[in-house]
Amino acid sequence: MTLSRDGILAVDDVQLEKVPVPEWGDEVIIRGLTGEELDAYQASRRQFRHAGTPQQELIFVQDNARASLLVKCLVDEHGARLFTDQDAGDLGRKNGKVLDRLYDVAARLSGLSNEEQEAMEGNSETPAADGDSSSSSPEPSAAPEPSSSDGSAPTS
Repeated sequence: MTLSRDGILAVDDVQLEKVPVPEWGDEVIIRGLTGEELDAYQASRRQFRHAGTPQQELIFVQDNARASLLVKCLVDEHGARLFTDQDAGDLGRKNGKVLDRLYDVAARLSGLSNEEQEAMEGNSETPAADGDSSSSSPEPSAAPEPSSSDGSAPTS
C-alpha cells in the first residue's frame, strides 16, 4: 500500500537532536529545517555577481552563515525557536568551534548538501550560473613576504 496525500502530510518528519555543549554548561536541542525553511535559508546565502565579464557567478555568502542557520534550528523542549533571525549577529560572536560543531548537526538534520557546506567553508569552487563548473574567482594570494625594512632610515 502506498502513502496518500493525507498520510504524507500527517507525518511529523522533522528531526530533533540533543547536543551537549560543555562550553556553555549544558546541552541544546537542534531541529532540522523544513523544506520551505531550507529553501529560504539557501536563497539567503546565495548571490550572483559579475566577475568583470558578462557571465554571472553564483557565490555563497559566508558572512555569519553558521549563526544564520543556527538561529533557525536551536529550539526549546517544546520545539519553539530560541532565537529570531535578527539574533544571528549576537550568536555569531560566540565561540567559533562551538558554532561549527552545532552547524554540522543542523546542516545534517536539515539536508544541507555537502557541496553547499564545502562552499560555505571555502573548500570548493562554486559553479557559475551558466552551469560551467570553472570559477572565475582569483586564486588566493600568497602570504606577503616579510619586509626587509625595520622602519629605520635606510643606511648607505
